[in-house]
Amino acid sequence: MILAELEVCHSRPIAPTRRIALGERDLPVDPPPGFGGILLAGVMATFSGALDDDVIDDLDRLLRHVEVGQRLAQPRLRHRFQEDRVGLTRVRHRLVGEGEELHFDIDPGSATPAQHVLGAVYAAAEVRPALRANVVDALRVASRWRAPLGPAFVAQVTGRITAYSSSAAALADPLGWARVLLGFCADHEPSPAAVQRRFRELLREAHPDHGGDATSAAQRITELTEARRVLLA
Repeated sequence: MILAELEVCHSRPIAPTRRIALGERDLPVDPPPGFGGILLAGVMATFSGALDDDVIDDLDRLLRHVEVGQRLAQPRLRHRFQEDRVGLTRVRHRLVGEGEELHFDIDPGSATPAQHVLGAVYAAAEVRPALRANVVDALRVASRWRAPLGPAFVAQVTGRITAYSSSAAALADPLGWARVLLGFCADHEPSPAAVQRRFRELLREAHPDHGGDATSAAQRITELTEARRVLLA
């Protein structure tokens, strides 16, 4: 299942002018940064390390301007952003869900690192103001990432350093995920006392001293603890 998608339109490397535009995109960002923000961060992490050193400062400024909704003067990172896609080459990036696992399908195509990065940044600029800062924060974290994309990366850019960080269900609906994990209905809002009571019951069941599976106890306890945190936050 495709959870998020971004098409970046760009001039060819031999073109006399460097241009960038956004193509078709489906980038859900609620709850932030959402699957869309995770995909944009994946694009940033994949290509930002190959940027020329002399454009890094401009990227930082561009992210600040995007975050506050400031008008983006052109050109940026030596490229001009435009609406017209005619004559431009396209690459398509996707975030795919396979069961509960997330996978990045990043298409390098013939675009330069700057073109990929700019596509992610300009897509973030379209996010409504109330959610944009979270998406930009994810891009900032991703710009410093120099390891493979995977659960650890998703945990970093979402700020959820837990066992459920790569769970598609948890990322799409944290409250629903937490309620179901603790044995409530996804659309029922339990009281804090009920959450604490159910947490203690399940924690006891998960502990190896009370019959829990020793090999999976640590992960189960971490998930229960995170679910309680989400519901009591």
